[in-house]
Amino acid sequence: MAKKRDLKQTINYICSELFAEAVAASLYGATTNTESIEELFSTILITRNDFVKRISHPEPGMKAKKYYDKLIMDFNDRVSDIIDQIGSLG
Repeated sequence: MAKKRDLKQTINYICSELFAEAVAASLYGATTNTESIEELFSTILITRNDFVKRISHPEPGMKAKKYYDKLIMDFNDRVSDIIDQIGSLG
Protein backbone atom coordinates (compact mmCIF):
# COMPACT_ATOMS: atom_id res chain seq x y z
CA MET A 1 0.00 0.00 0.00
CA ALA A 2 1.26 3.43 -0.88
CA LYS A 3 1.37 6.23 1.60
CA LYS A 4 -1.83 8.22 2.02
CA ARG A 5 0.04 11.37 1.10
CA ASP A 6 1.24 9.86 -2.18
CA LEU A 7 -2.29 8.74 -3.05
CA LYS A 8 -3.65 12.22 -2.36
CA GLN A 9 -0.95 13.83 -4.50
CA THR A 10 -1.66 11.42 -7.34
CA ILE A 11 -5.39 12.08 -7.19
CA ASN A 12 -4.81 15.83 -7.13
CA TYR A 13 -2.46 15.62 -10.11
CA ILE A 14 -4.78 13.45 -12.20
CA CYS A 15 -7.81 15.63 -11.43
CA SER A 16 -5.93 18.82 -12.29
CA GLU A 17 -4.85 17.29 -15.61
CA LEU A 18 -8.43 16.20 -16.32
CA PHE A 19 -9.65 19.70 -15.53
CA ALA A 20 -7.07 21.22 -17.89
CA GLU A 21 -8.10 18.80 -20.66
CA ALA A 22 -11.76 19.66 -20.09
CA VAL A 23 -10.99 23.37 -20.33
CA ALA A 24 -9.08 22.83 -23.57
CA ALA A 25 -11.88 20.68 -25.00
CA SER A 26 -14.47 23.29 -24.05
CA LEU A 27 -12.47 26.10 -25.66
CA TYR A 28 -11.46 24.33 -28.85
CA GLY A 29 -14.21 21.73 -29.23
CA ALA A 30 -17.29 21.96 -31.40
CA THR A 31 -19.71 21.71 -28.46
CA THR A 32 -21.11 25.02 -27.25
CA ASN A 33 -23.42 23.51 -24.61
CA THR A 34 -22.21 25.34 -21.51
CA GLU A 35 -24.44 23.31 -19.20
CA SER A 36 -22.74 20.02 -20.06
CA ILE A 37 -19.31 21.64 -19.80
CA GLU A 38 -20.05 23.06 -16.36
CA GLU A 39 -21.43 19.69 -15.28
CA LEU A 40 -18.18 18.05 -16.38
CA PHE A 41 -16.13 20.58 -14.39
CA SER A 42 -18.20 19.96 -11.28
CA THR A 43 -17.92 16.18 -11.77
CA ILE A 44 -14.13 16.45 -11.78
CA LEU A 45 -14.10 18.57 -8.63
CA ILE A 46 -16.57 16.33 -6.82
CA THR A 47 -14.53 13.27 -7.79
CA ARG A 48 -11.38 14.83 -6.39
CA ASN A 49 -13.03 15.80 -3.11
CA ASP A 50 -14.76 12.44 -2.72
CA PHE A 51 -11.65 10.35 -3.19
CA VAL A 52 -9.40 12.53 -1.03
CA LYS A 53 -11.97 12.23 1.77
CA ARG A 54 -12.14 8.47 1.28
CA ILE A 55 -8.36 8.23 1.70
CA SER A 56 -8.49 10.09 5.00
CA HIS A 57 -11.41 8.11 6.42
CA PRO A 58 -11.23 4.39 5.54
CA GLU A 59 -14.18 2.11 6.21
CA PRO A 60 -14.01 0.46 9.61
CA GLY A 61 -13.80 -3.32 9.70
CA MET A 62 -12.17 -3.62 6.28
CA LYS A 63 -8.53 -4.57 5.81
CA ALA A 64 -6.45 -1.60 4.73
CA LYS A 65 -4.93 -3.20 1.64
CA LYS A 66 -8.29 -4.39 0.37
CA TYR A 67 -9.86 -0.97 1.05
CA TYR A 68 -7.18 0.99 -0.78
CA ASP A 69 -7.12 -1.45 -3.71
CA LYS A 70 -10.88 -0.97 -4.08
CA LEU A 71 -10.46 2.80 -3.77
CA ILE A 72 -7.88 2.87 -6.55
CA MET A 73 -10.05 0.68 -8.77
CA ASP A 74 -13.08 2.93 -8.19
CA PHE A 75 -10.98 6.01 -8.96
CA ASN A 76 -9.70 4.49 -12.20
CA ASP A 77 -13.27 3.67 -13.26
CA ARG A 78 -14.43 7.21 -12.52
CA VAL A 79 -11.48 8.71 -14.41
CA SER A 80 -12.29 6.53 -17.43
CA ASP A 81 -15.86 7.84 -17.41
CA ILE A 82 -14.63 11.43 -17.22
CA ILE A 83 -12.20 10.85 -20.09
CA ASP A 84 -15.08 9.52 -22.19
CA GLN A 85 -17.08 12.66 -21.39
CA ILE A 86 -14.16 14.89 -22.37
CA GLY A 87 -13.80 12.94 -25.61
CA SER A 88 -17.44 13.54 -26.44
CA LEU A 89 -16.95 17.32 -26.08
CA GLY A 90 -14.34 17.54 -28.82
